[in-house]
Amino acid sequence: MNPRLIILLGLAAVISAANEPIAIIRQEQDISPDGSYFLKWESANGITFEEQGVQKNSGQKDKEAEEVRGSASWTAPDGQKINLGWLADENGAVFQGAHLPTPPPPPAIPPAIQRALDWIAAHPYQEERNKV
Repeated sequence: MNPRLIILLGLAAVISAANEPIAIIRQEQDISPDGSYFLKWESANGITFEEQGVQKNSGQKDKEAEEVRGSASWTAPDGQKINLGWLADENGAVFQGAHLPTPPPPPAIPPAIQRALDWIAAHPYQEERNKV
């Protein structure tokens, strides 16, 4: 699912939870012919949203990709100020925010696997040439 859609749906849920319409007090947007865009808005209850997207490697078959950067902020029901940032590109989406859980550290590589990796690094593959 598009990360932009996930964030927009989440913000829509926060806004609709108020059970009354919330006014958008500021809004800017620019959509360029090259596919890049910028949008920014702020609601009367303090929610802000900003996002920009660009097309990377335009015209290069199998290398074209969209890069989207954005941020949003709002106040949680407990009064905590939430700031969320994201970057989505051909490598996936990365979200940042102090309120997000921290993933556990990766497990250690087992010693036998590490020895094999070290041996492979020390002995790179050399293609044999056909002998006449």
